[in-house]
Amino acid sequence: MSSKIGIKLTSEYSINFSLPKREKKRIKFIIIHYTGMKSESSSIKRLCDPKSKVSSHYYIKKNGSILNLVPDLYEAWHAGESKWKTYKSLNKYSIGIELTNPGHQHGYSNFSLKQISSLKKLIKYLSKKYKISYKSILGHSDISPNRKKDPGEKFPWKNLAKDKLCLWYNLKLKRIRKFRKLKLSLKEKREFLNNIQEIGYSMSKGKDLKKNIDYIVKAFQRRYRQDLINGKLDKECLLISKNVINQ
Repeated sequence: MSSKIGIKLTSEYSINFSLPKREKKRIKFIIIHYTGMKSESSSIKRLCDPKSKVSSHYYIKKNGSILNLVPDLYEAWHAGESKWKTYKSLNKYSIGIELTNPGHQHGYSNFSLKQISSLKKLIKYLSKKYKISYKSILGHSDISPNRKKDPGEKFPWKNLAKDKLCLWYNLKLKRIRKFRKLKLSLKEKREFLNNIQEIGYSMSKGKDLKKNIDYIVKAFQRRYRQDLINGKLDKECLLISKNVINQ
């Protein structure tokens, strides 16, 4: 397998996965995470510890080396409570990839070039093997916006999009930046919310709707407008959302 990816892949064993094997055709998504822990060794230990009840299929170290913790056809425990479009509990339908990074709680830092290079090769391999669309390469915060921030605003989605490895927009920053502080009308707010639901974000109903919208807007910004994550709707966000659904 490592020769097919073009990088060295080492097997580490985690027993944190569900039985039985799933069918190859059930794998629809790749979910990207950061570890959110202070060290690589503690992260790997936790992902392999039965008491932790968490795991991922792959782990990418700072130096770019990749660990295969759980075989692809078993359901690893990385997504938790999650939803994207009509899919719920995305562990059932996805492959999880963890990248070493201390995360927002421990001094969030840039991902290394070697990490991203290895990640891109791994995504290309998995996407081809399981026929996964570039639109189905997601971050943990996309599918669980009320709980998670990873892989965060420093994750280079635009870099991946250059190789058609994720969804991105096709707009010039200079053109849309001037719309940043312009407020939306009620009609435009509804349009934005419809757009992000079409992209895949899940909108809950009921008394927590306002809080849920705040989480989703921040998740959208964390991915598509990484230099300003304020949870506020403006015309720049609307323009980006319109463009994303047409990619």
